[in-house]
Amino acid sequence: MAKTHKVHEEPASETVVKPWTYSDEQDAMIDELREYSVEVMLPEEDPYYVWEKRWLEKADTVPRYMRAAKWKLDDGKKRLQTTLEWRREYKPDLIPPDEVKIESETGKIILNGFDKDGRPVIYMRPGLENTSQSPRQLRHLVWCLERAKDFQPPGVESIAIVVDYKSTTLRTNPSISIARKVLHILQAHYPETLGRGLVVNMPMILAFFYKGIAPFMDPVTRDKIRFNPDLLELIPAEQLDANFGGQFEYEFEPESYWSQIVEHCDIAPDGTRVSKAAPPETEDSSTEPKAESELSEDSMEASNSESQINEEITAGMDNLDLEKHLERARVSVEMSPADVAA
Repeated sequence: MAKTHKVHEEPASETVVKPWTYSDEQDAMIDELREYSVEVMLPEEDPYYVWEKRWLEKADTVPRYMRAAKWKLDDGKKRLQTTLEWRREYKPDLIPPDEVKIESETGKIILNGFDKDGRPVIYMRPGLENTSQSPRQLRHLVWCLERAKDFQPPGVESIAIVVDYKSTTLRTNPSISIARKVLHILQAHYPETLGRGLVVNMPMILAFFYKGIAPFMDPVTRDKIRFNPDLLELIPAEQLDANFGGQFEYEFEPESYWSQIVEHCDIAPDGTRVSKAAPPETEDSSTEPKAESELSEDSMEASNSESQINEEITAGMDNLDLEKHLERARVSVEMSPADVAA
């Protein structure tokens, strides 16, 4: 295939999506959780109401929380309420593109292509890290997760993540504390969203990294991670990056990539949506999305909420000592991929 800057916006033509199916009992529980979501939804006069309503009414939102709760209604309610509180403060669906654009300049996290089940694929390349550790790094990751959700074809509720450790060093690899935060956000606020986690080119010196975060992985999440798989078995050759043995000769160009993602997802400069994807109007004009300046202020406030997330994640988990992990790294150099995955 010829080299291109164009990202894939649709799955391969031969892709067959297999939507979730539920028993009558499970459908009834999903309906109960939906009724609960209406009860705890923000009042219509709240400026964020239209966005919360938009998210709750997506076909996959409530079912994902019931599946994550293993069909225990009380647990499903608790999980959903926790995410509603987080979204009201963090406003992940209203992050202005320019707030996080600098994080995309090297292509360390890009959304491009679909796997054989129609899942959007996010490529993460820690070796291309270009910024220092900050709340903005997490907000960029959340922005990418939201865009991956936008790319999902009808019937698809999860995504695939390929983590390529080529050229990654201890310096460029995310710290264990950052990894904990990412896991917390993914597992608590995007449940049942990771369909596949594919790790490739991981040097043995970083084996300690996965040993360090494994205790904080939900067993379901851990089971979805595979080390050094044959990506051609999982992603169509025409959509798999040529660097991984595919036929897709994609060349990353920052401005082209960014504009394509923003345009495809109808993202306005202030983080809202352009007119064709605007949220439903309400009778009360006060429920309309805030002006750009107001949203920017909200985004800054949301960044400040990171301290709250830090407290939640680090509570009771201070027993991990980075120096100990570095010592383990020296021991882990001789570990095999099978040891890592164990």
